[in-house]
Amino acid sequence: MEAIYPIDGLFSDQIAALLSPPPTPEVEVPTAFTISIPSIYIVTEYYLSFLNFSQKYFEDLTSSRRCDGLKVKLNGEYGKGVFAEKNFKEGELVLKDKMLVGAQHTSNKMNCLVCSYCFRFIGSIEHQIGRQLFWLDFGEGKELSHTKRDFRNSPHSDEAGSSGKELQENGGCSSSSSRPKVSIPKDLLHSLMNGDTLLPYSEHFPLPSIVPCPGACEESYYCSPACAHADWEEFHSLLCTGKGSKALSTEALLKFIEHANETNDIFLPAAKVISFTILRYRKFKADWISGKGKYDTSVKRAFSLLLEAWKPVSMGHKKCWWGCVDLPNDIEHSDEAAFRMQIKELADESLQLLKAAIFDHECEALFSLEIYGHIIGMFELNNLDLIVESPLVNYFKHIDDLPSLEKREAEQIIRPILDALGDEYSTCCQGTAFFPLQSCMNHSCKPNAKAFKREEDLDGDAIIIALEPIQKGEEITISYIDEDLPIEERQELLADYGFRCKCPKCLEETIEGVN
Repeated sequence: MEAIYPIDGLFSDQIAALLSPPPTPEVEVPTAFTISIPSIYIVTEYYLSFLNFSQKYFEDLTSSRRCDGLKVKLNGEYGKGVFAEKNFKEGELVLKDKMLVGAQHTSNKMNCLVCSYCFRFIGSIEHQIGRQLFWLDFGEGKELSHTKRDFRNSPHSDEAGSSGKELQENGGCSSSSSRPKVSIPKDLLHSLMNGDTLLPYSEHFPLPSIVPCPGACEESYYCSPACAHADWEEFHSLLCTGKGSKALSTEALLKFIEHANETNDIFLPAAKVISFTILRYRKFKADWISGKGKYDTSVKRAFSLLLEAWKPVSMGHKKCWWGCVDLPNDIEHSDEAAFRMQIKELADESLQLLKAAIFDHECEALFSLEIYGHIIGMFELNNLDLIVESPLVNYFKHIDDLPSLEKREAEQIIRPILDALGDEYSTCCQGTAFFPLQSCMNHSCKPNAKAFKREEDLDGDAIIIALEPIQKGEEITISYIDEDLPIEERQELLADYGFRCKCPKCLEETIEGVN
């Protein structure tokens, strides 16, 4: 029997409005919504304003990212697409997209200290090395699971999640589970982390100083006061566990975080989406009260403000998490319903903990299981994994490229450290993120662009590079999967995204198969 979730029942109309896909010019504005709360007036008002908002939103995004060569077009067939407004050469930068929401994987925090807002590496080369050695010494560097495939009490944890859009390529971002039997004296570990020991040539690789969390938690650190302030205003003030937190209960928040770390850390970016929306709602409400609001003040209901606050999130394609998670290979189809219910119940456990921590009764609809499931599903279907290469890669490469005499002198100090680190030195920052412009790019099995981190890309932005010359007016496409797979496997993987690919490569291979 299907469980009944109180908020979902009480706010079904609001939930339907929040989850309605953004209207496109080809889609008729609904005039006969069966809506009681909010009224049909509010929802119709929302749809009318959304038609203009959608296009302006993407125009503002491309402008803020200095992407004068791109245009997001809305259409009925694919929802959205990104088109070239100028010619691009092969290898040219097409897009540098700032994430809307992102979170570093839990276990990755042990090896990589990065800014919690822009995800640049921070501290110093010595601090980064000392941190990795510290966790390797404790044997915990890779113990916690951070993948979307980790489900508590499930024997199928290696396969129970969809992959999202392909991992950003990068030069040498790798790690190894093997740990060398080399130990470093503990006093050296502490002196590296505290800045008392300087390694040769590390001055050539300066990193931003560590800025603490404004709320005094010991979980989030930043590369600058600007990033600390931005994260506090947009996300972290409700999710901080420090004494300055604005959460209802930091105790409940700690339980939520612990649950996410033990089960699936995709709940952490989902919580950031809800925090982001609540904080935007509160700002809009304060602006309205003070007379500074720029939205349509003729609709003076709390839900209209919540819709406004939610709009950036509404642009992401969403399906419910427990509906779009891949069925593991070792689960029979007869057991699929039970498996998906298990995932749903896990999400509900997480949601109840989050509700106890940051609930806002004026934004109650956000705490419905349906909304929560769709937020998680948005990350599954739209995310380009958050990747930032470690500065240690270039540091050790610099040592290796030194003239022989200088190299021998440096290696006398560096070699024991490198032997202790093993392949761990190249561990990059990894996480989950939603990129608003990149998520508008449609798939092709013969894409003309790809995600690729260049040497100068030091933060968590998504980088899209042209694979071939792209002409003005041409749609820019990327591959969501490994395009070298056989067509049957490609179509099976793409079915999880809700479509059957009809790109030229698939059509050609289909015809060849028939013949």
